[in-house]
Amino acid sequence: MANPVLPSSGVLSPLGLDAVRISPGFWGDRVALNREVTIAHCREWEEREGWIGNFRGEGPRRGREFSDSEIYKLLEAMAWADHPDLPELAETVARVQEGDGYINTRWSGSRYTDLEWGHELYCYGHLIQAGVARLRMHGEDRLTRVATRAADHVCRRFMEGTETCGHPVIEMALVELYRVTGVERYLEMARRFVERRGLPALADIPFGRGYFQDDVPVRQAQVFRGHVVRALYLASGVVDVAVETGDEELLKAVEAQWERTVARRTHLTGGMGSRHQDESFGEDYELPPDRAYNETCASIASIMLAHRLLLATGDVRYADLTERTLYNMLATGVALDGRSFFYANPLQVRVPAVPHDGVNHAAEGGLRSPWFDVSCCPNNVARTLASLPAYLATSGADGVRIHQYTPGEISHGDLRLRVETGYPWDGTVTVRVLEGGAGRISLRVPAWASSATLAYQEAAASSPDARETRAVAPGYADVEREWRAGDALVLELPMEPRWTYPDRRIDALRGCVTVERGPLVYCAESVGDEPPLAEVAVRPGAPLSEHARGEVVELETEAVLGASPAGPWPYRDRPHGWNGGPAAALRLIPYHRWGNRGPATMRVWLPVAD
Repeated sequence: MANPVLPSSGVLSPLGLDAVRISPGFWGDRVALNREVTIAHCREWEEREGWIGNFRGEGPRRGREFSDSEIYKLLEAMAWADHPDLPELAETVARVQEGDGYINTRWSGSRYTDLEWGHELYCYGHLIQAGVARLRMHGEDRLTRVATRAADHVCRRFMEGTETCGHPVIEMALVELYRVTGVERYLEMARRFVERRGLPALADIPFGRGYFQDDVPVRQAQVFRGHVVRALYLASGVVDVAVETGDEELLKAVEAQWERTVARRTHLTGGMGSRHQDESFGEDYELPPDRAYNETCASIASIMLAHRLLLATGDVRYADLTERTLYNMLATGVALDGRSFFYANPLQVRVPAVPHDGVNHAAEGGLRSPWFDVSCCPNNVARTLASLPAYLATSGADGVRIHQYTPGEISHGDLRLRVETGYPWDGTVTVRVLEGGAGRISLRVPAWASSATLAYQEAAASSPDARETRAVAPGYADVEREWRAGDALVLELPMEPRWTYPDRRIDALRGCVTVERGPLVYCAESVGDEPPLAEVAVRPGAPLSEHARGEVVELETEAVLGASPAGPWPYRDRPHGWNGGPAAALRLIPYHRWGNRGPATMRVWLPVAD
């Protein structure tokens, strides 16, 4: 099956790219743009920056010590997209591999001398994931042989001892290679890497061993901590090991860590990471909007982990977080033209960024950039969008379960279904049976949808009024029967905009509110001469009107303009208040669309007017 995650057991089995076909729509348009534009854009910049030239031996090596991994992520994107440029790029990579399977353009000649920061095993992980994608989409070829030779080298070199890598990813890559080849040593190597971490296995650093998740063994950790991408990649690999070895204790440990992290260390958008200096989570309820880091790669890692936990347990909460993160983080990470990207994703930008067309040498900044010194995010976006159909639906012993809604077709056994929807702008999701058979169709009702309905209409019904309609609660709405071509299920999700309030323990958000509609988080954006957001406050409960711009739904509410008079000291002996300035209409747009009109200020969380 053409699938990036294919566990041998679990409550649910994923339906891959061979069973789920996306049509034009919110995600279909982005998947097509990714194949036609973003993949080529990444290839062009990797050539321009000399990262591909490193494999050709073109002059002094260029790029960071882990730049090889970006070529491997690009190869994975090409594999899932069945891109015609893959064989030539794979051949360029293959020429560098040494006789024993070792491959790295930075460390050849001084192997494994810096496991904390060298990223050699990390690079192997992304190479192996590219090889797995190629095996599942195409079969064995030059790229897959390079990947398996590298994995065999890793097993020979690291099976004994206590060493591991400062940046996890090799763990889930090895498990997936085991799943596609059946070679037991790959699973055993991954298991040993997991069990070594936290003994400790790495040297201490100024950030502390928690940065590497090497402070305590995986089974003893209470929450995800340290560098966010490292933590979530490790947790994904831990779930994979737990599922394949039948280790329920290990799986339960990750579930508990995920639950506390989501409850206390996750931003409204699904983003994770509150600290810039070490790209880390921060402590419980440390969720500042303006200093939120929320790396795009971290959101992708969160989707990977939630998907694995969904397959293992069938629990709807993992699909709910995936939806939130897809629409408000993945979709935000790439511009509408597919050629520029956010690395960090704050929830407030106070000063418009300075435009530039070249490499962004910092991860920060409120403007998407065509490339970065560390360009993990563009390539991660490319490989995720290329494999996105595999995250949308699953099968079980009793039928098909649809978790994410976008137009397309889904096939499983005798059933072939067509999904018709304008989601996320429109709340109607129609699942029409194209080819019938016995079984259950389950549709996810999101946690935010408190008044949804599900209607069943037989193919023989004379009119839409002949539907059987019932209210459905958040979770999964199931219908089991002998399906015939022409039968349909119609899920109606409430799309009224709603005010959202933060937990009082989030100090940075006290006194603020925001707006959501369906799965989308909204924000205020100010470009040019538009009202400065530092002087805007809102009244929760005020009407929220909808305005359609094409298929996009924007919102409007009443705001109060004006702040307290400026003085020589920003503190007083009595509460500050708004000075009763004029009322004005405040335009709100989906967060994922901000920054597409040029340099802007932005805020998701809006102060409450007294």
